[in-house]
Amino acid sequence: MAAVSAAIEYAAEGGLYNHMTEPLLLGAHMSIAGGVHTAIERGCSIKCTAIQMFVKNNMQWFARPLRRQEIRAFCDHVQRGDLLSIFAHANYLINLAAANPQFLANSIRALSEELTRADQLELPFLVLHPGAHLGAGEEAGLEKIVDSINRVFRKIPKVKARIALETTAGQGSCLGHRFEQISCVINNVCEPERLCVCLDTAHIFAAGYDIGSAAGIKRTFREFDRTIGLSRLAAIHLNDSKTARGSRVDRHQHIGKGQIGLDAFRFIMRDRRFSKIPKVLETPKGKELREDVINLKTLRGLL
Repeated sequence: MAAVSAAIEYAAEGGLYNHMTEPLLLGAHMSIAGGVHTAIERGCSIKCTAIQMFVKNNMQWFARPLRRQEIRAFCDHVQRGDLLSIFAHANYLINLAAANPQFLANSIRALSEELTRADQLELPFLVLHPGAHLGAGEEAGLEKIVDSINRVFRKIPKVKARIALETTAGQGSCLGHRFEQISCVINNVCEPERLCVCLDTAHIFAAGYDIGSAAGIKRTFREFDRTIGLSRLAAIHLNDSKTARGSRVDRHQHIGKGQIGLDAFRFIMRDRRFSKIPKVLETPKGKELREDVINLKTLRGLL
């Protein structure tokens, strides 16, 4: 309770409340360079109330286990209470639909280890791109993803951190670009309660969903609710898109500077159904985080 109170006080000081006087769960992906605890410090330095982070180097398969002092430095960090939501993103090498046996084994091991790390850091879920079928076909790819998730869950039965399947742009043979594909995985795994969903605005736009107008974004979320269920929505990536709707090319752009326009972001920022859903940026930025500051200011302005 003390941590929650501290976060609300911190949000009030930073003016980080929505039009319903509830604290915003808004922020950006933060680097862990220098240790996992530094993500907290970077997020707080620009008044985030929610952050996403990696739990290890995102371009390597494996890492040494977290040391006890690293876990404590993160969990007991003096600024952790200033953040209402912290969650993780899996490394980009993982492909649960891989046909190559060694690559698939690495993916299952890496995901299991990263979920364990997330759990050690007391993070609620790990965002994951479902996988790419690499020519095997959609049906075979989805079956492989379901089987791989089942294998992961069997390896780590006591881990509480969930997998948040991320909507994708559908680039190449990547699966997860249709809500029906996400729903198929959820409905066929052995432990669906251990899955949730992260929606990425740039990805669904590139995948072909019409979110470029107020009417279009409303229709899209109705379809999401009908196909997957809003109760599964655990996080939203707020990214504009450099590429056109339906391009199936994943290129993030700053808010209001891409092809989507502001209507989609205004709708998400204002709809009370999303008030308790953490919303984070994954837009390009430098070490000083100036771009994040500008994008966050734009999003707050939409309230």
